[in-house]
Amino acid sequence: MVNQFGRRVSLRSFRGKVVVLAFTDSECTTICPMTTTAMLDAKAMLGPAAASHVQLLGVDANPASTSIADVASYSELHGMTNAWDFLTGSLSQLKRVWKGYSIEADIESGLISHTPALFIITPQGREARVYITQQSYAAVGQFGQILAQEVSNLLPSHPVVHSHLSYAPVKSISPAETVSLPRTGGGSVTLGPGHSDHLYVFFATWDQEITSLGGSLDALNRYQASAARSGLPPLTAVDEGEVEPTAQALPNFLHTLAHPLSYPVAIDRSGQVADGYEVLGAPWFVLTSSTGRILWYWQVSTSGWPSDATVSADVRAAMTRSPSAPTTSAQVTRALAGSPTPLASLHAQADRLLGSQTALDARIRSLRGYPIVVNAWASWCPPCQAEFGLFAAASAEYGKRVAFVGADTNDSAGNAQSFLAQHPVSYPSYQTNSSDLESLAATEGLPTTIFINRNGKVVFVHDGQYETQGGLDGDIDHYALGQGDG
Repeated sequence: MVNQFGRRVSLRSFRGKVVVLAFTDSECTTICPMTTTAMLDAKAMLGPAAASHVQLLGVDANPASTSIADVASYSELHGMTNAWDFLTGSLSQLKRVWKGYSIEADIESGLISHTPALFIITPQGREARVYITQQSYAAVGQFGQILAQEVSNLLPSHPVVHSHLSYAPVKSISPAETVSLPRTGGGSVTLGPGHSDHLYVFFATWDQEITSLGGSLDALNRYQASAARSGLPPLTAVDEGEVEPTAQALPNFLHTLAHPLSYPVAIDRSGQVADGYEVLGAPWFVLTSSTGRILWYWQVSTSGWPSDATVSADVRAAMTRSPSAPTTSAQVTRALAGSPTPLASLHAQADRLLGSQTALDARIRSLRGYPIVVNAWASWCPPCQAEFGLFAAASAEYGKRVAFVGADTNDSAGNAQSFLAQHPVSYPSYQTNSSDLESLAATEGLPTTIFINRNGKVVFVHDGQYETQGGLDGDIDHYALGQGDG
């Protein structure tokens, strides 16, 4: 294959070195940047002497962007140009490599999905470990330390890993908590609950690769200028400093903008805020209530930059809905207390990953007499991740009248369980696959939400992501509690 400089590269040429090989979407704005940052961290933790015996490699996992320019652009924006070899080739070549490493790389509903796998290969050319990157900005450093230790174990000198991070779960910082972040240019910015709702846009400088980041951030000056007089919440931008290539990446980028930004830009160097605000890719809009509830999401990589009119309309619509749904674990438990026995049994299995499609079908039959909402999702699916918080809120609000069940589709149990541990809901999920799910209803990729009435009949199938709480709640009102009663 060829690298970002157009030079041919063979894995065999790195015998004698430990190879860290990641399958990376050359236009990814979700998990891949976490992987490459962890790779750089690992090499730095080993020190310069040991690092010379380590080779970082990437293989393009984007079926639609396979040119040398694509892998070169990703490498440059992530500070990787001279730190690794990012390999590509013809689509047929890539498919042979993906198959050889059991990598799934597809385009589903216009979106790239691939297995976010990273392999550790011994100096003798044998695969020693495989890791799957998890969706957590705050855990990037821990992942880097794991990789560094694994590499050290395989090198004859067993170099010291210059890092002492704990592997305890890193606490995320939710919108319900007050936190002070450094502000670009000096000072600090306070995030969290307050006297009014607030709008945030999370981004990283490498978003330039797939979107007009500078012009779009500049255009948000108009929103900020009109927000106060229009009764809309103020805007704060948050840079994901945890996965920026250098500390200078943000100031250098801001210096290139046509106009200074009129809203503050905070820097999240720990990743804890992004995790707590449920950011699953950048750029990402989040609207929070004055009490710290997430009211609205918008993922730019899947939906494009919203126009001023769209932002204003969606934000206003989200603000008009009553923020009465419970949010904390204790609130959810109190809200669902006294549920009918069949629904209470679902709540008792909250966040659990249960059996197959056969078991899911049996559960649906056992729930006859109650409207059912089945959400088909996967941990690797960004739109599924984006709407998961909406289902958490809806199931807490409607869970005494409506049965909610998840269908984890085409996913590994380990990845699904890790995702559920970080994104709690008040109901269980069953493991299935696309072909088996067809026995319940025809689907067109993920996510899909299936509405079943009290008589066990499918009355509506929603293909794709729910963008707003209002959209999901409206369908529950109509199809589960309205038409679904028939």
